Amino acid sequence: VQLQASGGGLEQAGGSLRLSCAASGLTFSNYYMGWFRQAPGKEREFVAAISWSGDITMYTDSVKGRFIISRDNAKNTVYLQMNSLKPEDTAVYFCAADRLWGNRWSRGEIASWGQGTLVTVSS
Repeated sequence: VQLQASGGGLEQAGGSLRLSCAASGLTFSNYYMGWFRQAPGKEREFVAAISWSGDITMYTDSVKGRFIISRDNAKNTVYLQMNSLKPEDTAVYFCAADRLWGNRWSRGEIASWGQGTLVTVSS
């Protein structure tokens, strides 16, 4: 499984960014997909996840109403639309994939990880 994240960059507070993660080496539509982030000096935390068909999503409380996770199974790609960005959203964002759902996502017990993409939000 290979996961290639992109779309990070520098944005002002209140702005938007869209992250993309292209997956290969897996049957994409059989995998739950998600995003985690790790801020400087902090542990990695769960951000969002999406089911196979895209009809079920979950978010950490701090991004609810601001971030939207989506997927395009035809393109083997998962997205994270980040709106109303805050300086505390600054982190390296990682794409993740797993065939299982549930609490493993909030615990970060995920089978496959991509490299990170840096998001920096200036105040």
